[in-house]
Amino acid sequence: MQPAEWKTFIAQFAALSRRQRQASTALLRGAGSQNAAVALLESVARQRLHCPACNSSHAHRHGHAHGLQRYRCVPCGRTFNALTGTPLARLRHKTLWLDYAYCLLESASVRKAASQLGVHRNTAFRWRHRFLSLAKTDRPHCLHGIAEADELYVLESEKGARHLTRPARRRGSHAHKRGISNEQVCILVARDRTGQTRDFVAGKGALTKAQLHACLPPVIDKDILLMTDGHAAYRAFAKEAGISHQAVNVRAGIRVQGAAHVQNVNAYHSRLRGWLRIFHGVASRYLPNYLGWRWILDAGRIRSPETLLKATLGEFPHLTVT
Repeated sequence: MQPAEWKTFIAQFAALSRRQRQASTALLRGAGSQNAAVALLESVARQRLHCPACNSSHAHRHGHAHGLQRYRCVPCGRTFNALTGTPLARLRHKTLWLDYAYCLLESASVRKAASQLGVHRNTAFRWRHRFLSLAKTDRPHCLHGIAEADELYVLESEKGARHLTRPARRRGSHAHKRGISNEQVCILVARDRTGQTRDFVAGKGALTKAQLHACLPPVIDKDILLMTDGHAAYRAFAKEAGISHQAVNVRAGIRVQGAAHVQNVNAYHSRLRGWLRIFHGVASRYLPNYLGWRWILDAGRIRSPETLLKATLGEFPHLTVT
């Protein structure tokens, strides 16, 4: 290649996407970099090697299969590899997993991710929920200080179900009943002033005191100050739970009274709603996965594909959430 052609060639590097840069690096380095995901999986497995059947850590190497080191447990004789007993067990195309983790961090749709990686859309959909099954559990254990709680409602969706429990409706249409009804799913969000967030799919219809008792007590301190709107269920729950409570009369147009407000949790609702629109309807049975996915992006604890792949196997960042 002539010097002038080389300059023209390298000038195009700035326009490459992240995946194109990785593919170029892999081409220059050879097949070694294509096994980056496999090497990462093996490194996570070696740190906590144990038999999924009897939990013994006494095992020895037992050949290779499907690109992974296999082990045989000495006490029980079972064989296993780095993925046995994890959400990624029995999945193929391991060399694409880091690229797919990047697609998740970019909130790529199923079809867009499938197109970028060259896999079927069903594969991309299966990977989405396998990757999120453990990663979504990296949540704060408890909320402290002043916490805000509020609920939002999304239309129930049986998208992808083989047998509907109600008459079908066109995607994007509205509920048949006005106001809050059993056609809508309640999502309860509690968020303290440090940004730690817990969310719950409370059930269909309007929020009730019983749902608050089922969701909030395990994740809030006894000395917490709970900020909510004027919904009667919060007042009844706080009285029975013995926690401090202050309501803001949002319906009267009073949104902020000094430190008393629910602006923090409402801002989270706004970001969540805007983000869910990307997917043009989310099946209600998968809502917990999407709430966990949104928390991954909003909290910023998982920022790289490598960290997300480790979290998929249950190894979370060292920073401890409260």
